[in-house]
Amino acid sequence: MNAKPYWNPYVAGVLLGLTLLATFLVAGQGLGASALPKRTVAFVAHEVAPTWTEDNPTLGRYVENGANPFKDWLLIEVIGVVLGGFIGAMTAGRFSATVEKGPRISVRTRLLFALGGGVVMGFAAGLARGCTSGQALSGGATLATGSWVFMLMVFAGGYALAYLVRRQWI
Repeated sequence: MNAKPYWNPYVAGVLLGLTLLATFLVAGQGLGASALPKRTVAFVAHEVAPTWTEDNPTLGRYVENGANPFKDWLLIEVIGVVLGGFIGAMTAGRFSATVEKGPRISVRTRLLFALGGGVVMGFAAGLARGCTSGQALSGGATLATGSWVFMLMVFAGGYALAYLVRRQWI
C-alpha cells in the first residue's frame, strides 16, 4: 500500500476545532487526556489500599462514594483517539512499526528520550492541572489566561530544547 500525502494542516485544524466544539456541546467539557493515568492509578491504588486512596486528596475524588474512576467520558475519548489514529494510519498507508530517529542516535537512546519526555510531560500536566490538549485547546478556546501562558511556554521550551537536541536529527 503506497503512503498517501498528509492532510492539509488547515483542514485538520478546522476539523479539530469542530471536534472541540462538539465535546463542549455533547460532554459539557473540552478535550484532554491527562486525567486517565490518574484515574488508572486511583483504580489500582483503591484495589490495593482502599482507605489510603479514599483519604488521599488527589486520588480520593476519583473513588469517592464507591465511584468507578473509569466511568467517565474521558475513557471513551482516549479509546477514540487510539482507534482514530490507527484507522487514520491504516487508511493513509502509513502504519508501520518503526522508531523515528535521526542518524546520530540509537533506537534505544531515542526510546529513552521519548520515555523521559513523556514522564516529564505527564508530571508537568499534573502540576498544570491539564495536558497540552486540555490546557491549550480547551483552555485556550475558553480564553483562559493561564492556558495561553502555558501554551506560549510550551513553544518557548520546545524552541529552547530543540537547539540542544537538533544535532541528534541531522
